[in-house]
Amino acid sequence: MNLEDIYRLLRNDHLEAQGIIDTVPDPLLLLDQNLCVRTASRAFFKTFKVHRDETIGERIYNLGNGQWDIPELRRLLEEVIPKSKAVVDYEVEHDFPSIGNRTMLVSAHRLFHPDDNSRCLLLSIVDATDRRRHEAERDLLLDELRHRMKNLLGLVQALARQTTATGRSGEEYRDAFLGRFDALVRAHDAAYSEAPDADLKELLERTLKPYSEGGTAIVIEEGQAVPLETSRTTSLSLILHELATNAVKYGALSTETGTIHVRWQIEKASARHLRLIWRESGGPPVTPPATTGFGTRLIEFAVQYDLGGRVELNYAPTGLVVEIVTPL
Repeated sequence: MNLEDIYRLLRNDHLEAQGIIDTVPDPLLLLDQNLCVRTASRAFFKTFKVHRDETIGERIYNLGNGQWDIPELRRLLEEVIPKSKAVVDYEVEHDFPSIGNRTMLVSAHRLFHPDDNSRCLLLSIVDATDRRRHEAERDLLLDELRHRMKNLLGLVQALARQTTATGRSGEEYRDAFLGRFDALVRAHDAAYSEAPDADLKELLERTLKPYSEGGTAIVIEEGQAVPLETSRTTSLSLILHELATNAVKYGALSTETGTIHVRWQIEKASARHLRLIWRESGGPPVTPPATTGFGTRLIEFAVQYDLGGRVELNYAPTGLVVEIVTPL
């Protein structure tokens, strides 16, 4: 075997090794003992939209706009890896050039060598952005489910306490309670389903009627007709349901003397806006909560992201006042 044969053999081995690296779907980096890039996979160049000449030979901390120059990652690569041989799924969240804000899971392993004396590191990088978003959405749904169940049980108790028993037989009390409970179930379904298009006043009456025995504790003032499309009907139903639930449990509807006034108006500035005002009075004294509960976050999320508007919650001592402003 001559030198040309040896060169061809080494070259073929190198190409085969690079081919194996390029076949792996996740980005890979091979770093030398100085943490400079010896080679990178095709997936790395494709994922981060960079070229070989700006990657090979560069220290990992100098890549891109310094996205890997993180003190904790430095400590892992320079201190922990030499002792532990590996770090798995270290999370890096960064606004990467060309691809935007992403969450990457970085795993680092010392390169296997027969004499166990390798100083090279193999870094694998997994884009976990979508996974993290799905996990956050799942957690939000679970929190919302727990919140709904807690609210529903509290509402049933409140309805039972508020349904007047004086001067009624057992059968009359049962019918009155079950009538309100059935109306509550229908309102609850409407709040969390694809409701048909409706007028604002119709939506208010349909959603809020079950929360007031005899319909006298909630006053819906007359206002201009406001037709609502399906997406807004669903979001507003959810918001009204949440406000009424809190009023029954803690606010104006938790007492016999409490009242809620709901009114709205159309404002015309640069564009038409709906201003909906929810005002409670006659209930227990109100104090601002020490922490923001899930129900409040749910209202704020629905107003901001579903309706494209803003909401103000004023915990006045005389009663909660909520103002929702959303474009039409």
